[in-house]
Amino acid sequence: MLSNSIFAGLALLAGLVSASIQIIPGATITTAGTNQHMQAHGGGIVESGGLYYLIGENKLNGSAFQSINCYSSPDLVSWTFVNELLTLQASGDLGPDRVVERPHVLYNDNTGKWVLWMHIDSSSYGEARAGVATASSICGTYTYLGASQPLGFQSRDLNVFKDTDGTGYLLTEDRANGLRIDKLSADYLNVTTATYLYAEDYEAPAIYKSGSTYFMFASHESGWSPNDNIYCTATSLSGPWSAWTTFATVGSNTFSSQTAAVVNIGGVVMYMGDRWVSTNLMASTYVWLPLTISGTTATLTNEVNWILNIASGTWTTGPSETTPEAEASPQTLSGGAILLSCSGCSNTTDVGYIGGPSPGGTLTFPAISSTVATTTTIRIKYLNGDSTQRYANVLVNGVAHVVAFLPTTGGTPGSSTLTVPLKSGTGNVIEFEAYNSGWGPDIDRLMVPVS
Repeated sequence: MLSNSIFAGLALLAGLVSASIQIIPGATITTAGTNQHMQAHGGGIVESGGLYYLIGENKLNGSAFQSINCYSSPDLVSWTFVNELLTLQASGDLGPDRVVERPHVLYNDNTGKWVLWMHIDSSSYGEARAGVATASSICGTYTYLGASQPLGFQSRDLNVFKDTDGTGYLLTEDRANGLRIDKLSADYLNVTTATYLYAEDYEAPAIYKSGSTYFMFASHESGWSPNDNIYCTATSLSGPWSAWTTFATVGSNTFSSQTAAVVNIGGVVMYMGDRWVSTNLMASTYVWLPLTISGTTATLTNEVNWILNIASGTWTTGPSETTPEAEASPQTLSGGAILLSCSGCSNTTDVGYIGGPSPGGTLTFPAISSTVATTTTIRIKYLNGDSTQRYANVLVNGVAHVVAFLPTTGGTPGSSTLTVPLKSGTGNVIEFEAYNSGWGPDIDRLMVPVS
């Protein structure tokens, strides 16, 4: 017979195995250190020292340059703001009303420096240059070295690629001639020679190497609107390259996103896309999905939520969920929170007037269920008709968490993520209340993983 201690150990192991911290494509991601939605658009993820770093554009206050931000995460679900790599200057390339887009970094083994390349432009996009900066640590303060048109050609949407032999490449859109692959100098600070020019004028390039096969991913040009992104393959960066073809479901507009990067996370190939909101860029979200590479074929399927197991290099679809409605029993409202009509909500009703000045409206879910004691990611379905973020203080079993909620449009609920520990059983309590006396969002329902 097994001892009680062994039974207890097995029960704990079962709880750990069932833990379901999930990646939620297109959701609001509240970051520690700012309590705001993550502002790192048009960028990519890099691993360093056991942590994952996301570097991208800050669009909090419009389209003009504000900063290049860096966030860190151990699991790609919980993110912490670390630093502004480059900040707004009084004048020059990084001055007011400037365009600084598509920041991507490479680590140079020869110099021990991190090298950051980015698109530098005027507000009219008339310059089309590539800028470069360096730092001694991935999330440190970078020194801006200047910008130019590589080899005398235009440079707009860009990316970088480090081959397995350490050679660096700049991938860039040359509007006048086509999409370019250019070789970088040994220190990655300059472009030295042209490697390949695609006759087609595509943008948003990203290269991923699988074995001896290179995959080039790119987007058609359709402004901020998404399209069916494409890819081609080759066994040499200098070509020949195969014909372009789609990798996501045709007609899905790459699940309403545009390629930003394709990265390897512990053995899982992951597509990174931006879901741009052109009328309010700070509300743009991230579409991260597992990408299947088989031989010379790349296939992307949509997932509402999915679980990335970095340790084993595997992923699974998200677990089944319970869907407690905000307006249904046994939920309770107090302090001015009321039921509202919501045509786009699951039961055409949600709960509004949460938060606000004292005493402040509250919404309590008193009987949230989990089959095991585990840490999991809850999807909060909500509405926010403002043009700015709303916030709520969300108490889970008495522990407070600040959650941001991006603007929503057209009466369709959005998703905001909350990754928290739950107890086994039906006694978990989740309460929404005011954060700094502000108004929270209208709550439609919660999507709680069963385990």
